[in-house]
Amino acid sequence: MSTIIREATKQDSSILTYLIKKSFSDVAERFNLTLQNAPSHPSNCTEDWTIKAIEKGIKFYILEHENIPCGCVALDQANAEICYLERLGVLPGCRNNGFGKALVNHIILEAKKLKLKRIEIGIIAENLILKKWYINQGFIEKSTVKFEHLPFLVLFMYITL
Repeated sequence: MSTIIREATKQDSSILTYLIKKSFSDVAERFNLTLQNAPSHPSNCTEDWTIKAIEKGIKFYILEHENIPCGCVALDQANAEICYLERLGVLPGCRNNGFGKALVNHIILEAKKLKLKRIEIGIIAENLILKKWYINQGFIEKSTVKFEHLPFLVLFMYITL
């Protein structure tokens, strides 16, 4: 069984948009997130949003299993020491195969190549299953913040490289 992770390009924007929307749709449903109350949530991703992110310099990666796109992740370099792991998503039918862990490990390797010191991520604080999953990947809780434009608390986590 072959699984690869490759860097995405603008030509992959429709695939990325599908992967992001579909991977985050169950989270949106579970936490009652809609276009009205959480327009920036990944479940509301558009192709234009994805293209603009790529043009801004955010690096996206697609995980393909048996030549079928199953998941994605993005690396947004904040400064010379820190990057953000964003848009980590695995399609519901592809979960529990280690793909999420493989995508996190890929971002760790990419961050090390860039000589970064830390990777940070923000998640829905009430998503205890996801929080535990990231802790199992080596992430540590940093802080919780309430943003006026979001209907949930954001838990920031990090891993030191």
